[in-house]
Amino acid sequence: MTDLGLPQQILACLFDLDGVITKTAVVHAAAWKRTFDDFLRERDGDGFRPFDDADYSAYVDGMPRADGVRSFLASRGVELPEGTSDDPPDKATVNGLGNRKNRLLLDMIRTDGVEAYDGTLRYIEAVRARGLRTAVVSSSANCLDVLRSVGAEDLFDVRVDGVVAAERRLPGKPRPDTFLAAAKDLGVDPSRAAVFEDALAGMDAGRSGHFGYVVGVDRVGQSDALRAHGADIVVQDLDELGKRP
Repeated sequence: MTDLGLPQQILACLFDLDGVITKTAVVHAAAWKRTFDDFLRERDGDGFRPFDDADYSAYVDGMPRADGVRSFLASRGVELPEGTSDDPPDKATVNGLGNRKNRLLLDMIRTDGVEAYDGTLRYIEAVRARGLRTAVVSSSANCLDVLRSVGAEDLFDVRVDGVVAAERRLPGKPRPDTFLAAAKDLGVDPSRAAVFEDALAGMDAGRSGHFGYVVGVDRVGQSDALRAHGADIVVQDLDELGKRP
């Protein structure tokens, strides 16, 4: 292992955004909860079963917005028409609910701002100082704005986010396609790239894409689940990498 805590063959690092680089996973979870709880209350009345942390981890965390809507609603036996990407937030469609969540998310970010994990930024700077290439891989269509808000845009050679995935018609996590696209854009074989993720869907993507190393970042106490879904190592902060015996 290198002093970065990575196997010797690793030439590139592929980082998820929410929960790995920035402290926005909790904001996403809150926006999803409000969106789904409001929908379920309107549909089932005050006796509805609320969206909870387990639902977030199992059905929406790390996934593209529409996939998250479909996944969670299917878990509750609910089907909605797809609608279109420009559906208004109050329309009872998959895209309408997704747009409602995104509006709430942006409102929260504008109100409270965005913070980065300092340990991650230090680690990325160390990675780049050693000559490794870097990419950010996120399902978020707001990725570039969030990176700019924390001054991290220039830390990445490649960005594959929700906008890029839509342009290239890449399926999102848990499929590995966005990570594979980032590795290809960097000119690196997946076996020589490391994936850094906090979501179970991201672990699945790293494993199925046959990447050289998969780092699970445990921000919410799910280390066992991250390992079960394919993490080679689990840390609470990237500062821990390279410091273990």
